[in-house]
Amino acid sequence: MVQKTAEMKLALLRQHDDGVTWTRIAAESGVPVRTLTRWASRYRADPSSHALERPRRHDRGARRIAPELVEVVEALALRRPEPTAAFIHRRVGDIARGRALTAPSYTTVRTIISGLDPGLRTLAQHGDAAYRDRFELVFRRNASCPNEQWQVDHTLLDVAVLDKTGVPVRPWLTIVLDDYSRAIAGYTVFIGAPTAEQTALALHQAVNRKTNPGWSVCGLPDVLYSDHGSDFTSARLERVCLDTHIQLIHSRVGVPQGRGKIERFYGTITTELLPHLPGHIPHGTNGIPITPASLTLRQLDEILERFIVDEYNQRPHSQTKEPPAQRWDASGFIQRSPAHPDELDLLLLTAAATRKVQRDGIQFASTRYVSPVLAAYVGEHVTVRFNPRDAGEIRVYFDNDFLCRAIAPELASESVSLQELQAVRATRRRELKLQLRRRQSLADALPSDTRYAPVDDQINTDEAELALPPPPAPRKGLRLYATD
Repeated sequence: MVQKTAEMKLALLRQHDDGVTWTRIAAESGVPVRTLTRWASRYRADPSSHALERPRRHDRGARRIAPELVEVVEALALRRPEPTAAFIHRRVGDIARGRALTAPSYTTVRTIISGLDPGLRTLAQHGDAAYRDRFELVFRRNASCPNEQWQVDHTLLDVAVLDKTGVPVRPWLTIVLDDYSRAIAGYTVFIGAPTAEQTALALHQAVNRKTNPGWSVCGLPDVLYSDHGSDFTSARLERVCLDTHIQLIHSRVGVPQGRGKIERFYGTITTELLPHLPGHIPHGTNGIPITPASLTLRQLDEILERFIVDEYNQRPHSQTKEPPAQRWDASGFIQRSPAHPDELDLLLLTAAATRKVQRDGIQFASTRYVSPVLAAYVGEHVTVRFNPRDAGEIRVYFDNDFLCRAIAPELASESVSLQELQAVRATRRRELKLQLRRRQSLADALPSDTRYAPVDDQINTDEAELALPPPPAPRKGLRLYATD
């Protein structure tokens, strides 16, 4: 029978005051008439709701088990590994019989175990790290404006893609997240272990303006927050932050709570995007996809950009209650930009092997790259830097100085026209001919070499040179393609 509260008892008594008989009340409520009359007597003696409350036992909360057995139960429950309640019950029963005490019941033992402080049990069974993760207070630092602090981290995606040889592999994802707006500023997806090169590529995309008009997040942050990964503590990233006036801060070793915002985004990717892709690897499948992998890395890159720009950055965030892109734009601040973008490319973009400038451009990664500026550097060795996301162009450096952007006509939207190329070739040719005439004039003005000539021949030679007429002007010949 369900226990009646004081309010329920009072309502039944008021029905009797309204003329309802005890018999009818008992039939409808299921309470015996004798009990109803006892309640009525207690209420008449003390007309307050407290008189109808169930009396509490004087020994409520007190255990009949001996205190020393309680201590034994608690001590056994805090051992590592944690024993079962059945084991503790049997062990305490043996100890109680050995001390001529009454053995506690199994229910009593379980009640004592469940009454232990959860923090004490966690500390005893799982150690300091687990106790810190579950019970210690966390200080959440919130940025006050966009680009005040960015977070960067890596994660191994629960999806398989096809590498260049067609073998399914799990890719990594690097994310750069704005702490204030929760907007994604940049990312990179790649195959292989995380490196400083991949982190630099994600930062390069985050800092620069995007070609996608719906992705406005850019600029330089004041603080870059990361963990203690080898790529985040590398000399290269420290140099980038030093040259761009970014303060690099690392989280405490073994304390992931400070990176909860970016970890929350990884959870969004894992639960909302990856299950819809072929090659998805659910938790608990030992890394085996439930559907065959068919996506390439480039296709996954395009899907991630659409999800970030069109979905995640545009919908209200659970914490800020605003869309990340709108929150980033609404402040109306002027983002800090690099003073020399070309120097930022030199710091962040991947450095490739040295290439020699050929007459038809630069051959790199089985692709031909051209630029009018390269006409003046044919035969020179240059350094090529590139962005793996944009195979349509490369950055060319000569003696560590930025030279030009060279494009691949087959891949880039831009092109170099024949008129531009002819104009640069003519200009370069005129410069070289002017230098050649100056050198030839200087050589012609030098006296004849008479170091070992006889004295008489030397005199005759000098007189003959004075009597010779001036050389005729060079005749312009037919211009041939072979000599072009």
